Amino acid sequence: MTLVRRGRAIGVSGFLLGGAIGIISSTQTWLTVHRADSDVDILVPGASALPLLAPLSLAVLALGAALSITGPVLRLVFGALAAIGAVFLGWSTLQVLLAAPVSAVGPTVTEVTGLAGGQALDDLIDAIVPTAWPGLALGGWVILLVAALVVLLTGRAWKRGGRRYRTDAAAHAPAGGPVDAVDSWDDLSRGTDPTR
Repeated sequence: MTLVRRGRAIGVSGFLLGGAIGIISSTQTWLTVHRADSDVDILVPGASALPLLAPLSLAVLALGAALSITGPVLRLVFGALAAIGAVFLGWSTLQVLLAAPVSAVGPTVTEVTGLAGGQALDDLIDAIVPTAWPGLALGGWVILLVAALVVLLTGRAWKRGGRRYRTDAAAHAPAGGPVDAVDSWDDLSRGTDPTR
């Protein structure tokens, strides 16, 4: 019962935290490339190592912002999308963290050195060392996955949101009909002809 009551807070917070970690980490150095021909290392940011990192993190932030005002069906859709995104990003981040593939650093190395092609890059790259940022991003995806599961499990039982943004037309209508232009426009918005 406690999980249901706190489901909205856990879901929204988890989405926002996971997305924020992803956005921040996309600008930070994920991989350091030690060159065989120079002592100057090449730093590869997260957005270059994992090109979908920034756009998917922004999408997660948008889902988190919209989650608090959606209805039960969209909550389940958002929860499912976030879970799929968390698994995809987690798997991709794990590949970069554990394997540190040349494909993750290739575009940045080519941009810095002007060399391209598999053999040229293999000859140039002495070692690829991950920093702490892929691990932190992986933690963010775990948080996102947990939050998505909480949304999927509890989303239908949340209290309806958005009531404070609705108005009761009868309660706000003036007793003697429209008084000014604003009231007339409000009547038109409600489907009432103010000229009658």
